[in-house]
Amino acid sequence: MCGLVGGWSRRRGPEVQGALKQMTDALAHRGPDDDGYWSDAEAGIAIGHRRLAIVDLSPAGHQPMVSESGRWVLAFNGEIYNHLAVRPALKGRCGAPAWRGHSDTETMLAAIDAWGVEAALVRCAGMFAIALWDRDERTLWLARDRFGEKPLYYGWNRGVFLFGSELKALRAFPGFDAPIDRRALALYLRHNAVPAPFSIYDGIYKLLPGHLLRIGLQEIERGIQAQPAAYWSAAECALSGQANPFIGSEEQAADELESLLMEAVGRQMMADVPLGAFLSGGVDSSLVVALMQAQSDRPVRTFTIGFHEAGYNEAEHAAAIARHLGTDHTELYVTSEDALSVIPRLPAIYDEPFSDSSQIPTFLVAQLARRHVAVALSGDGGDELFGGYSRYFMASRLWSNISRIPVPLRIFAARAMTSVSVKHWNVGSRMAAMLLPGGHRMPLLGDKVHKAAAMLANRTGEELYRSLISHWQPENLLGEIDEPISFGPPRASTVTNMFNYMMLADTCNYMADDILVKVDRAAMACSLETRIPLLDQKVFEFAWRLPLSYKIRGGVGKHVLRQVLHRHVPKPLIDRPKMGFGVPVDRWLRGPLKDWAASLLDPRRLQDEGYLSPGPISRKWQEHQSGERNWQYHLWDVLMFQAWIESQRG
Repeated sequence: MCGLVGGWSRRRGPEVQGALKQMTDALAHRGPDDDGYWSDAEAGIAIGHRRLAIVDLSPAGHQPMVSESGRWVLAFNGEIYNHLAVRPALKGRCGAPAWRGHSDTETMLAAIDAWGVEAALVRCAGMFAIALWDRDERTLWLARDRFGEKPLYYGWNRGVFLFGSELKALRAFPGFDAPIDRRALALYLRHNAVPAPFSIYDGIYKLLPGHLLRIGLQEIERGIQAQPAAYWSAAECALSGQANPFIGSEEQAADELESLLMEAVGRQMMADVPLGAFLSGGVDSSLVVALMQAQSDRPVRTFTIGFHEAGYNEAEHAAAIARHLGTDHTELYVTSEDALSVIPRLPAIYDEPFSDSSQIPTFLVAQLARRHVAVALSGDGGDELFGGYSRYFMASRLWSNISRIPVPLRIFAARAMTSVSVKHWNVGSRMAAMLLPGGHRMPLLGDKVHKAAAMLANRTGEELYRSLISHWQPENLLGEIDEPISFGPPRASTVTNMFNYMMLADTCNYMADDILVKVDRAAMACSLETRIPLLDQKVFEFAWRLPLSYKIRGGVGKHVLRQVLHRHVPKPLIDRPKMGFGVPVDRWLRGPLKDWAASLLDPRRLQDEGYLSPGPISRKWQEHQSGERNWQYHLWDVLMFQAWIESQRG
């Protein structure tokens, strides 16, 4: 795992070269083992690299790396898990180069030399972000892996085309100046992360997963933005899987899935440094660890953090699974003070507003693991591939019921329900409660009624799902703004039902923009590489061939995944309600975080900054403090934006 950065300008080339070291140093946490620099003064391009040495620890893995032919210069962040299988294919086709070492960077360069850029990427299985310079054609290529595990930002600023693994590296360029993109802010407030291709800065973008960007002299000399192109599409892969469904039995499906996962886990255990895994005690991480242990001749290192707060602690379950599998298990119980101490670091870790509060325990478990290993495998991806989120079932049932009601009637009913305020609904509910037995009382009735009304007003299943997972309606805080739609694949061309639509939408959005960002930034802040076997391309392709009935059963997701896990771990250790990986933000905002939050949410401060409307925020803050309603997610969105704004002043 590494970090890369660079800039290209025909007019300001010397300035780019002069700034290269400070831009590269901004990524030292992503690569503490080595730094490297390459530039072409005549062309005006400079590329920097920070290395976290994982495969081939020798100087033969130093980057930026020049191909044997001398044509290509590569800065690479990530891992190519099948690179040792690619090498014989190169030899058989055109004669392999005289290998200098056994790094996957060298393999990718040779593949590009032999097959071209796009063909090489298609044949490489792994996670990566690359910056590739073609010395013959004076062309820069940027590329990102299929699911977006590794980040890559790019854009024009002050006449220089900048690119890098994190925004802090771009900000280190002298004179960097970019306003906040209010359209991106609107998307952030809705989805608690800034989705690709946007960044929080106007004019700076994230390369979409599975995309290539080619920039030539014409774009550089004219200062125009080249358009990325897809070399792989999750939506197209899903469509292909549904057109070629698996026709075997459920047992045969479990056999095939186990074989594919075993292979994926085995490939991702490739490392020349100590390796371990996160173990939460849930289905996904337990399965990854079980398959690791099945292929290891020594106990696998596993890591869990625990919380003393009831309802947030899975450490006991993880410990039981570790004992059964025989792993070398490390757990750390953290106090609320330990967790709260992470919060001041979040703006620097994430570089732009990001408000998934599980970012806190994710950082803590990464920090714990890094004390013992340099690589950790993670169980992310199972929910999106195998239907694990409870919201899928809720949204499917809801849409099945309300879609039968004519749209005009639904809209009329929604308006009638919201014509009565939340407060008055709650007052009426409390009065009725005095006449009803306890089992029929409905606390916070107004909240439920207004949420139900919002669902009724949606015209399509896609609209309903977006509404269900949205936090703020941005117009409430930003006024009239042209909020772009950055959500989900077009349903008609990709999937056959609402449940599949939600899984694919989450793969393309929630997983790419939230889950993978959370894990990458938290781990890399600790100089820890993370790997995600469930996002192996072959596993993804097979998952989309499976009938939905193999994934969900009796209102519970991940059915076939559980069948595989039960071959390694007894059912009683696994079959329990999903807990998630959160922290008690709701309580903290009424307790130890109250003063900090109140300062950031001060109406005068909000008014002076000019980004967010104070009124709706103040109402939610007061309702949360009184206990009338739980607005932890909405408030955390605003607080993380405010904390980020404050960090920019420093």
